[in-house]
Amino acid sequence: MLIAGVSAAATLAFFAMGENVLYFFSPSQLSSEAIPTNRQIRVGGLVVDGSVVRDNESLRIAFDLTDSLESVTVTYDGILPDLFREGQGIIAIGQLEETGIFSASEVLAKHDENYMPPEVSDAINQAKAKGVKLKAPHEQKNDS
Repeated sequence: MLIAGVSAAATLAFFAMGENVLYFFSPSQLSSEAIPTNRQIRVGGLVVDGSVVRDNESLRIAFDLTDSLESVTVTYDGILPDLFREGQGIIAIGQLEETGIFSASEVLAKHDENYMPPEVSDAINQAKAKGVKLKAPHEQKNDS
């Protein structure tokens, strides 16, 4: 009886934990995988230089995130971290809308200007392994 009770509790804890996990996706994964639109996830990458658009009448902002292979547009309504800027590696928490736009409820940019979240670094390294050369922010501006 005791073993059955412990097994049931462990099973319930496992399923509860699985529902609260925030999965990380790169912009490439968002474009190539079937991501549920009603589930909260994390997406990370570099803020594309020249992509930040601020609404003059609210705190709403839109910007593109890239892993150097693909990009995704992120919208956010709130105060951004002090270290948020173009070219910065960030992680956004939110939901992918049916339109393909990522609606963030939180934007994270930590540490100093040299910090890059490990997930973002891994996604960029995977892109480099595929032969994509990551451009510096000033080089991205000139391509437009």
